[in-house]
Amino acid sequence: MKPHPAMTPRQEARAERNLYGAMLTLRSVEELRAFFRDLCTPAEIEAMAGRWSVVECLERGLPYREIHRLTGVSVTTVARVARCRTDGAGGYGLAVQRGGARSSAGTPR
Repeated sequence: MKPHPAMTPRQEARAERNLYGAMLTLRSVEELRAFFRDLCTPAEIEAMAGRWSVVECLERGLPYREIHRLTGVSVTTVARVARCRTDGAGGYGLAVQRGGARSSAGTPR
C-alpha cells in the first residue's frame, strides 16, 4: 500500500485487512466483478487479469516468450509472476490449487 502521511502503519494494515474482508463477503464472480469495477480503474483490472493469464500459461508449462505472444504481457512481467509463484507469499499457488487456473489461458484479449 502506498504510504499515506496521515495514516500510521497500523492503520494502513487495518485498512488492507478491511479490504480483504470486504472481498470475502462477496459470493459470486458477478459480485466480485462489480466490486472490482468500482474499486479499480480499467487499466488496473486489465493488469491483474493479465498477470492471472500468465499464471495459467505458466501452469501449462509455456515458455516466457510464448506467454508474451499469447497474452501481450511483457516478458519482464511474465518473469516477475513466475518468480512470485516460487518465492512470493503463496497466493498464486493457493488459487491454482483451489481450481482458479482455467484452460482458457492465452486466449487473446
